[in-house]
Amino acid sequence: MQRWDKLPIVAAMVYLRSLIFNILFYGATVLLALIALPALLLPASVMRGLAMGWGWFTSQTLRIAGASHYLTGDLHRGSQVIYAAKHQSAWETVVLALILRAPVIVLKRELLRLPILGWCFQKAGCIAVDRSAGMKALRKLREDATVAAATGRSVLIFPQGTRVGPGVAHRYEVGVFALYEATGLPVVPIALNSGHVWGRNSWMKRPGRIAVEFLQPIVPGLSRRDFMDRLETAIETRMAVLDAPYLSEAKDG
Repeated sequence: MQRWDKLPIVAAMVYLRSLIFNILFYGATVLLALIALPALLLPASVMRGLAMGWGWFTSQTLRIAGASHYLTGDLHRGSQVIYAAKHQSAWETVVLALILRAPVIVLKRELLRLPILGWCFQKAGCIAVDRSAGMKALRKLREDATVAAATGRSVLIFPQGTRVGPGVAHRYEVGVFALYEATGLPVVPIALNSGHVWGRNSWMKRPGRIAVEFLQPIVPGLSRRDFMDRLETAIETRMAVLDAPYLSEAKDG
């Protein structure tokens, strides 16, 4: 039997595994939201523990879809840093909370309007950014980052500000520099290729191993231009390597 004769079977299996994963994931998300309601009255550490549990459950159930992840590089878990991660998928918004042990996450303000989940984000100490507020938003981001840094926790930001599909060019926003300058913390760039497994706004989850690479940290003290250039070059250079096999396969059909 030729390879293409097996493709309908493969596609059916991918669909079935995706269906099972999505039922478990969204069912668990609703259950977790209900459990989180009383946790709103408890210390913030409880909410952060629930976020890590959500990340663990998600990473484990993704195995049903034939997906897993692996880490390379220094995570700097014993240090306080700013993690600046590529954003291709919903995967990193959930699982990085587990991998990085519940850092302060910078997210868009619209997410605070989500029923229950928005309250949970606030309780966990996330930093919300109003992207329509211009310079006022940057000033607020700097203030919130300074307060967060004083707690001794690391910070996670997605420097492009939105999910960007594999191989798609998108500018790096200046918010990451505001964090870097205000806190005086080193920045650890993170390259990852989750979009090939859990696509942007995609219901299907495809088999594969998600690579998460922690790159060399950027030391404090650089100018905005030097910092932004160094960050983008570091991440995008690795992304060209991580994305290449998948983009080539897609091009070949």
